Formats: sequence, C-alpha cells, structure tokens
Amino acid sequence: MSDPNDPIAARKMQFLFHLRSKGVTNTRVLNAMEAIDRGLFVRGVFAERAYEDMPLPIASGQTISQPSIVGLMTQALDVQSRDKVLEVGTGSGYQAAILAKLARRVYTVDRHRGLVRDARGVFDELGLHTITAITGDGSFGLPEQAPFDRIIVTAAAEDPPGPLLAQLAVGGIMVLPVGQSDHVQSLIKVTRGTDGFDYEEILPVRFVPLVEGLGQD
Repeated sequence: MSDPNDPIAARKMQFLFHLRSKGVTNTRVLNAMEAIDRGLFVRGVFAERAYEDMPLPIASGQTISQPSIVGLMTQALDVQSRDKVLEVGTGSGYQAAILAKLARRVYTVDRHRGLVRDARGVFDELGLHTITAITGDGSFGLPEQAPFDRIIVTAAAEDPPGPLLAQLAVGGIMVLPVGQSDHVQSLIKVTRGTDGFDYEEILPVRFVPLVEGLGQD
C-alpha cells in the first residue's frame, strides 16, 4: 500500500482519482497509466506540470494530449493482450507506451523524425521493446504490417482515412478524432464488421490536424 505522506505516491493517487472522475474506469487502462510516468515524456519548463490534466507543448509544434483524453481513447480502443496496434502520431510517445502495457505489439508512426528519435529513447529507458517507432506519413498507415486489430489516430482528419480503414482487421476497432476544423471535432470509434463499418461518437475533442507528408525538422 502506498504511503500517503510520500508526495510522489500522493500525486499519483490524485492523478488516478482524476482519471476516474473523467470516466476512465477500465482497470487495465488505469493500471497502464499508473505504470507509465507522463513526466518522462514532457521536457523543459513544462515537466513539473506533467500530472495536470491538460495538453502540453512538445517539440516540432506538437502537443502531448491531456491524460483524461489519452485514457478515454485507450478505453474506447478496448485493447486485448494479443492485439497488434497501429498508432498514427507518435508525438511524445506517451500514448504508445501505455498501449505497450496492454497489447502484444505496437507500431507507431510520426512525420517528425526528431519526435520519433526522442520517443525511442524513452521507450528504451522504460524497457518497452514491443514498440516499433517509424518516421513516415501515418495517413497511409503501415500496409506491410496490416491488418491491425486496433488503430488509434492522435490527429484530426475530416474523415477516417481510407488506407487506415482498409488496414483494420475484421472485428477490429479504430479510435480517432474527425472534424472539418480545429474547433469542431468529435472523437469516434469505428468497428469493422464482416459487411462494413459501424461508427460511434464518443465526445467532442480538439486535436492538431492530420497532415500528409514528412515534417521539416
């Protein structure tokens, strides 16, 4: 049992309590988020705010999503222990690290070479050897590794990208934000059945746009 007088333990308890209050109730997801220290993925002046429920700036003009959104997206993805997961938008690597605690294998793609390099460093530090981080245009997925049991996209497209839908296994789930602008976006869950796709809206969100091509960094 954790010592309530330990400031780190108390901060972690508060962090998990807040996640539950926001609707993150899946025990496996909460355990994964307890195991992965968000502070390792936030650099510089913002590191001390790593346990606040807010998005924070990272390199290459990107952000690390607020923990409650990470938790809700991960919960909606319903990752099983034998799943192979594709993440589009590595960013800081925080989401991929949590997925690695839940899935058999995680492939994560980002258009910014520097972000991928930094994320790999943290993955190595944490001993997360089931993650493969790749620099590339994630809007095209990873056809050579398809199909995927789960796909998560951490940037907003107008519609679910066709290549990603095609790479989702039958019975698979994709979670992503969609919207026509930066201001009106919905987090949706796409489930692939034997005869098509089912779409479910989860909640309104705000994400950076999904951009094709490689980043200039």
